Amino acid sequence: MIKNLESLSALELSKLIHEKKISPLELTTFFAERITKIDPQLHSFAHISIESALKEAQLKTEILGNTQDTSTLPLFFGIPTAIKDLYPVKGMPISYGNGFIKDQISDYDCGIVTKIKQAGFIIMGKTATSELGSLPYIESIGFPPSRNPYNLEYTSGGSSGGAAGAVAGGLIPIAPGSDGGGSVRGPAFCCGLVGLKPSRGRISNAPVGDYFGGIATHGCLSRTVADSAALLDVLSGYITGDPYWLPNPEISFLEAVTQNTGKLKIAYATEVLPTGKAHEILELQIKNTAHKLEAMGHILIEIIPDFTALVEPFVTVWRSSIIASGFPDQILSPMNQWLKEQSQDLGEYLRAVHQMQIISRQIVSLFADFDVLLMPTYLQPPIKVGAWANLSPQETLQQIIDWITPCPAFNATGQPAIAIPTGFTSDGVPIGVQLVAKPNDEATILQLAYQLENNF
Repeated sequence: MIKNLESLSALELSKLIHEKKISPLELTTFFAERITKIDPQLHSFAHISIESALKEAQLKTEILGNTQDTSTLPLFFGIPTAIKDLYPVKGMPISYGNGFIKDQISDYDCGIVTKIKQAGFIIMGKTATSELGSLPYIESIGFPPSRNPYNLEYTSGGSSGGAAGAVAGGLIPIAPGSDGGGSVRGPAFCCGLVGLKPSRGRISNAPVGDYFGGIATHGCLSRTVADSAALLDVLSGYITGDPYWLPNPEISFLEAVTQNTGKLKIAYATEVLPTGKAHEILELQIKNTAHKLEAMGHILIEIIPDFTALVEPFVTVWRSSIIASGFPDQILSPMNQWLKEQSQDLGEYLRAVHQMQIISRQIVSLFADFDVLLMPTYLQPPIKVGAWANLSPQETLQQIIDWITPCPAFNATGQPAIAIPTGFTSDGVPIGVQLVAKPNDEATILQLAYQLENNF
């Protein structure tokens, strides 16, 4: 058996399979054993489906053995992954992070699952999420809290914290997630991963439409920038009836990663209003990254983004999603019950969307003066599990806002953003930064992130 399979990227594992140096069954068995051994400490999975995964791996192993030209096989043929438990996989449970309904079974695949299967992936189960994906940590009633592989006292983030913990813990090499306010970038920040939130309309939400004012999108969690680019290639594309979409790029995102960006004008920020300055260790990460970019020949300017006017309408849209879920009060967590109670005026939602779109225009217009924005992913380091368990809902909401302030603005604008790891706290917990590009310009931040990845 090849050593250290858990530390290899999905593309490196793909190369081994296509060269027939390892079989899908061997690889799936390896990760199944790691899940069985390690997940009882991490709780990255809401549901584990090893039996069906091994059966699928056996079929793929037979196909591989009978294939002379393996270049005809999908790029991720035989690579294990898992699906966030907000999205249906036919024949698997779906709980939306709610312990009361964790035994209900999906009877269809959503659009990204269809694409994941077509790409050759093997689905190992469902990754844990906060209830309805509403919180940036996973401590849902009926489930154990999801923990950080680097330090079990800390959260793996949310709402895609299960996916992030599984990848960082070496339980799977790559995973899709979703981001409605930092829910891919935050877990990547907490777990030392690359977390890509693409532009609005890049990835379809099929077969459902959109009822979050356009703030939420699927995204990618991986160990390397190239892996996230390759997964974005898999997930991208219009599906009939999408309310909005983007044209396919001229070349694949994986091909684009290694291309030269040329000299860029990059704004950087260590302070974000209304919350204020980032924690000193995160401020240092920004300044160090800015210095590296400057040494690469890019032009750096310092700014202080002001998202003050966006907070209230964004929170209103976010709260309204709890009503839209249709979940009855009696099975919701106290936090989500409280959020739901704050959102009984239906006209309030439409007014908030309107206001959010006006402010988004102002934010996007800032990018006329620069190509990319470098800023903190979150304003404070990762929190410990249970850190806010004894706070009131109002206090918890304020803590969340103060933590995740740099992320939601770009869900509102629909701009692409990528979180990349840059270091660790004194407790050994990962931290990092994020890069934001103009709308429909994932290629630039992927290229820039790739440059940084090779300089840290």
